[in-house]
Amino acid sequence: MRISAYHVARVGTAITYLWIGVLILKDPSLWFGYVRPWAQSILPVSLLTTLTLVAIFDIIIGFLFLIQRWIWPASALAALHLIVVLIVAGINEITVRDIGILATTLALFINTVPPRWFNWFKK
Repeated sequence: MRISAYHVARVGTAITYLWIGVLILKDPSLWFGYVRPWAQSILPVSLLTTLTLVAIFDIIIGFLFLIQRWIWPASALAALHLIVVLIVAGINEITVRDIGILATTLALFINTVPPRWFNWFKK
């Protein structure tokens, strides 16, 4: 990835994570409908607590992307998180955009992962 494309992807993804985290924190109950009943039934804590933790996670990930620190572990965790979101919420008219965010997050991971971890990513 060229350096300018990397920064556009990094900052754009940072803003997305920060924004969604703030939106969830403002009113977690607005997001209850995105969690399927089967997923709600297996949560170890309340849905409100879960969404609050998700919001904090999103803000931390966005902040790390913004300040360009620990990008590869942050992007790996963010990608796993988005995969869980797609499983828990399903792919619909709202979550389909998460596929694009997932792709960008994976691109950031591939671009920043240390070669000693995954040499085959850099080929």
